[in-house]
Amino acid sequence: MKWTQYTLYTTTQATDLISYELGELGVEGIEIEDNVPLTEDEKRQMFVDILPDPVSNDNTAVIKFYRDFEEDSAAFTAKVRNVINELRNFTDIGSGKIEVSETADRDWINNWKEFFHTFRVSDKMIIKPKWESIDNFSDYKKDDIVISIDPGTAFGTGSHDTTKLCILAIEKYIRKGMEILDVGCGSGILSIAGIKYGAKHALGIDIDKYALPCTFDNRNINNISEKQFEAICGNLLTDENLQNSIGDNYYDIAVANILADVIIPLSAEIPRHIKPGGLFISSGIINTAAENVRHAIISAGFEIIETTTLGEWYCFTAQKN
Repeated sequence: MKWTQYTLYTTTQATDLISYELGELGVEGIEIEDNVPLTEDEKRQMFVDILPDPVSNDNTAVIKFYRDFEEDSAAFTAKVRNVINELRNFTDIGSGKIEVSETADRDWINNWKEFFHTFRVSDKMIIKPKWESIDNFSDYKKDDIVISIDPGTAFGTGSHDTTKLCILAIEKYIRKGMEILDVGCGSGILSIAGIKYGAKHALGIDIDKYALPCTFDNRNINNISEKQFEAICGNLLTDENLQNSIGDNYYDIAVANILADVIIPLSAEIPRHIKPGGLFISSGIINTAAENVRHAIISAGFEIIETTTLGEWYCFTAQKN
């Protein structure tokens, strides 16, 4: 389907007013491009693992919005210009220039890929998007472990600090032949990393059924068999049948890269499923919640043997007493 794209050049302080007025004109959605850095609160709320490189803020902004190609674009542009001229009496609009062009449907699902590129996680491991060749990565060494990932709509490219922390902990503590329980497996990246480091088998669990096709795709991309890495949909906190079916005192390592509010109750369930002396690696923990998570893990019968941080994110490695 074709659309008329309107591009309005303005200032960052005017975007809220203009957005409101566009809504009054019947615009149902807008896209704002500016150079204002995300606040720490915004980063925490988003919990995303792909962010574009920051650029300096010059106080300019671009608002893009789309209308049906069949409507009279000249008449609608005139309405927008009238609104802009009225708003100049209240705030700095900037240039107020409006450009009109024709566009086809955008592939919103895949546009993020321009920000995801091959990178090194540790001295031993490299993560790359499946659409890039490792031969084009200048830092590649022949003995590197390479994971190819297409996260789709699931969390887990490996570039978020919390995922890096978990991978580094797995790298440090994994031993050949271990069993891994991956709670909130997302793209499957942590299970894949564990198997690449020598684990015998991993079981991934995710409450989002739409994450699992992505998990299976990444398993196949990395030439890992179904026997080595299984994944199921379910909620380990609430589903008794799931709790009973996955095994007691069975796993050497449980890993959960979720959020503090989930890890706190999860800490009471995990001990049942891992062997005595087994490890619970948890991240997704913002610094303001770290002490609450620490207390929950210790109260569940674990001893925290290592705490690591990147930025404002924490990772706890705890051993079952």
